[in-house]
Amino acid sequence: MSCPKCGPSSKRRWPLWVSIVLVVVTGIALWEWKGGTYEPPGRAPTSGSERTTANDAVSRPFETELSRAYSVDSPAATGTRRFELRAASTEVQQFDGRLLDVWAYNGQVPGPVLRVRLGEEVVVRLQNNLPQPTTIHWHGVRVPNAMDGVPGVTQEPISPGASFTYRFVPKDAGTFWFHPHVRGAEQVERGLYGVLIVDDAEPLPYNRDEVWVLDDWRLGPDGEIDPRFVTRHDLAHDGRWGQVVTVNGDASKRLIVRPGERIRLRLVNTSNGRVYRPDFGALSPKVIAVDGMYTARPLALDGFDLAPGNRLDLDIQIPNDSAEQSFAVVDRFTRRPFTLATFEAAGDAVDTPSFAPPSNLHIPRWGGATDRPVDVTYVLNAQRGGPHGIQWTINGQPWGEHSVTQLAEGQWVRVRFQNDSARLHPMHIHGQFFKVIARNGQSTDDPYFRDTVLLRGRETIDVGMVPLDWGRWMMHCHILEHADSGMMTELQVGEGDTRPSRGAH
Repeated sequence: MSCPKCGPSSKRRWPLWVSIVLVVVTGIALWEWKGGTYEPPGRAPTSGSERTTANDAVSRPFETELSRAYSVDSPAATGTRRFELRAASTEVQQFDGRLLDVWAYNGQVPGPVLRVRLGEEVVVRLQNNLPQPTTIHWHGVRVPNAMDGVPGVTQEPISPGASFTYRFVPKDAGTFWFHPHVRGAEQVERGLYGVLIVDDAEPLPYNRDEVWVLDDWRLGPDGEIDPRFVTRHDLAHDGRWGQVVTVNGDASKRLIVRPGERIRLRLVNTSNGRVYRPDFGALSPKVIAVDGMYTARPLALDGFDLAPGNRLDLDIQIPNDSAEQSFAVVDRFTRRPFTLATFEAAGDAVDTPSFAPPSNLHIPRWGGATDRPVDVTYVLNAQRGGPHGIQWTINGQPWGEHSVTQLAEGQWVRVRFQNDSARLHPMHIHGQFFKVIARNGQSTDDPYFRDTVLLRGRETIDVGMVPLDWGRWMMHCHILEHADSGMMTELQVGEGDTRPSRGAH
């Protein structure tokens, strides 16, 4: 049987009994599997009771592969976790203990780590005590479209003095983060960001689970945050890069560990523009998740770049014989390496927990994906104009003049990002995960999903994805200065009611 998008079918004919067995086995396997579901395009999402048919498995192989990788629907809620967030200006001790004027969630930078277990409903009431409107975008979380936090697209901006309640049941376990989607280049730089961790229903027994939030700060002559945002210099380069880099607000982060400990370390890049390439030296961690989603197998960290918006989960074992030793974590993205943080081993050794690292064995291969035509091309570049003098554009259009891309729910698409500029662009798609299938025309088989991918100057990257979540979703460069000056557009998935929500106040 031929695939309508895969080119000519083979002339070889299988015996009839072989075809029958293949169809029956495929149908039984897909029926019995309890994870994701596949819904054909052109229909509203179902309750999840309908399953992929054997005919789909043969005629729509890419969609079928995706259907086993992660769930279409949120799990049934097992309970509710409620959180209160207050966005306000305040002072915090930062760097060397000095007081710094910031905007913060609940008076702290980074903001609080919100932790839930897969299956729990998340209810977050945000009180806006800022002098500007704001929202919260749940970066990487497949939320209902009305909860995505994009002003004018999924909700009205939250005015100063007002509140908004976000409510959703996460579909995926993993490391995610949250930040404003109003004047992001300013509000995130001033300190408004936090981490959302969705634990597995049965977490693995690591000795500890640590979160490292990476950020950089550009300070003025007075030692305070430089109040010049979205400058012409930032726009002509790779956004705003600061002279002070912190891990959890600490410019000299030290983590005291015991020899033998096995640690799950979650790295989150909240910087406006800076990219990190962390080198853990002799510790040799394994990457177990990218952008919150488990990899098909543990991967070496070598060569992984952590662009703005990206997350990496690492599995690290402290050597049993490492007492009184230190291990520096060095950033090597720029030509001037510097120490991000240090592990310091002290005390008696502990027994190292023994278990297989978490993984997702159903990451699709999508073999032959690059033989299929490109469905959508996004050309990234800049032009003169706009309120800042430079506009960053997608297909020659800045935000506000953009064209909405219509995507059919449940249908695999090949999307091309073509960077015609010399600058970096980490491209982020809301509400969807995707897989890189080609770089500069060369096929690749990354064994993991992403929600943000970094393009270097003049680079072209093709990704494959199956849009599953209905609504209007943003796509933009996560160098926040580039986004604020126009490098944003919209995707429309499905045919549901996508009017902006006013939410629950």
